[in-house]
Amino acid sequence: MSALQAAGLWTALLILLLVVLSIRVMLRRRGARISLGDGKAGELAAVSRGFGNAAEYTPLMIGALILLAQLGASPFEIHLLGGSFLAGRVIHPLGLDPNRARLARVIGMTLTWVPLVTAVAMLLIAVFALG
Repeated sequence: MSALQAAGLWTALLILLLVVLSIRVMLRRRGARISLGDGKAGELAAVSRGFGNAAEYTPLMIGALILLAQLGASPFEIHLLGGSFLAGRVIHPLGLDPNRARLARVIGMTLTWVPLVTAVAMLLIAVFALG
């Protein structure tokens, strides 16, 4: 598998995760009979933020993965970044659930930020090495 194919794989999985998180919001809205906002419903607010948080960070990682693949990152590097980021995005919403431990939120954000910051460093190195 090439680096670009690896980036495509993680992009597809991350988009799929966004769809799943969006469906969770829709189902909670339907169950709570709330069409807009969270109606001060704790569980709805939690799943909405889980989706919103993922929607804020995921496009950045998708762009970084594609650029890194095109700039010569190895498939292993792409898999490591994409896999750890996806794990973080899956774990993070569990920590937003008021009935669950908040440790998942910390682990999820760590597994989000570390790959993002690593991707930033790799992009800067690649850009200046090519320049």
